[in-house]
Amino acid sequence: MVKRRNNRQDAIRQIVRDKSIKTQRTLVDELEAAGFPCTQATISRDIADMGLRKLPEGVYVLAEDLHLQRMVSELVVSVVRANNIVVVRSQAGAAQGVAAAIDAAGLPDVAGSIAGDDTIMVICITEEEAISLEQLINKLRNVRK
Repeated sequence: MVKRRNNRQDAIRQIVRDKSIKTQRTLVDELEAAGFPCTQATISRDIADMGLRKLPEGVYVLAEDLHLQRMVSELVVSVVRANNIVVVRSQAGAAQGVAAAIDAAGLPDVAGSIAGDDTIMVICITEEEAISLEQLINKLRNVRK
């Protein structure tokens, strides 16, 4: 039972990071498509257990990604991927703060990052992980307060 819940919550974590989820019903549908059939009541409990927050735009975000979301939405200018490397451009002087937020989020796709004044190089192990990170950062860039 606990293993199933942990696996489902890992799937929720990935879905919320990869997609713009606005309703519990959408999350239930995404979980069912991923092989985790469940009820909306179960998802409601998982949301509370995991500390998911709903931003003013109506999009769910993980509690551990809130700081990252704020930094990215306010300071990131562009994101470009080259194979397994994601290059993040920020406002002048903000790169180290954004890199620290990326590192603090504990994203499974990130092996490490290097920051200059306005540029961050984020290294992922695989190209697929870099694609996932690029999508997440672009999603968070489009969420404004």
